[in-house]
Amino acid sequence: MSNNLKPHLALFGANLIYGANYSIAKDLMPNFIQPFGLVLSRVIGAVVLFWIIYVFSYEKVAKKDFLLLGLCGLFGVAANQLMFLYGLDNTTPINAGIIMVSNPIMVLIASAIILKNNITLTKVSGIALGIIGALLLLLFKGDFSFGSENLKGDIFIFLNAMSYGIYLVIAVPLMRKYKPITVMSWVFAFGLIMVFPFGFNEFKQIEWSTFTPTIWWEFLFVVISTTFLAYLFNIYGLKRLSPSVVSTYIYLQPLLATLIAIWAGKDSLDMIKISAALFIFTGVYLVSKSPKKESKL
Repeated sequence: MSNNLKPHLALFGANLIYGANYSIAKDLMPNFIQPFGLVLSRVIGAVVLFWIIYVFSYEKVAKKDFLLLGLCGLFGVAANQLMFLYGLDNTTPINAGIIMVSNPIMVLIASAIILKNNITLTKVSGIALGIIGALLLLLFKGDFSFGSENLKGDIFIFLNAMSYGIYLVIAVPLMRKYKPITVMSWVFAFGLIMVFPFGFNEFKQIEWSTFTPTIWWEFLFVVISTTFLAYLFNIYGLKRLSPSVVSTYIYLQPLLATLIAIWAGKDSLDMIKISAALFIFTGVYLVSKSPKKESKL
């Protein structure tokens, strides 16, 4: 398989998982697990899985890099997950999906400030097309509502998008230096330290005996797929592609969710969905293009 194709397939897989996670996490919260208890469950599970692999592929980390790993743990794990699940528990999956389209814009700005990357017309055009495509899918569902009852949740979803955008940018120097499994093992270790005080009480309150087989499968999906696999896929993509490309794949989430619904017979194909798909794939292509000589905006 082409080395250029692998990171794109990894990002596709990560966003397929994230697309399914909105509704699955909603099934778990709050009837079976409170938001912070679910975050702690996710992080504990991921730490165990990452460190089992890391032990067998050990790579020494320079002391000077632990501060940056700690910041990645803060923005990429603790703040990101706590704010996302708390926000999702106080708003709707459709609202969360709409707000998350702001993530690539934040990444583009953060990349320009921190990594000194150029903000080019091609990248801006690609992000704009992705936003149009994602909003076409989300807004035409008709079940969104930006009102006072969702305001708190909407704000935390926005802060989560901002936090994850910062994480994607500050993780780049680490990815240029270490293996993905090394970075993820330490990022989640620091994340666990930060999440523990917030999630411990809710974690203790989980009544595991009330879990049905379906809830167990959804819980394992959130812990293994949404946390361990999706983070690993994203960081693998980040090692070979720019933060802007990685973040732009978020526009595939509503499209993939729609395609799954069509496959399951719960939705149908129409011109709006076809147009949205064209906008999204064109946008991802433009942001993914190798940079040529292009004026900075």
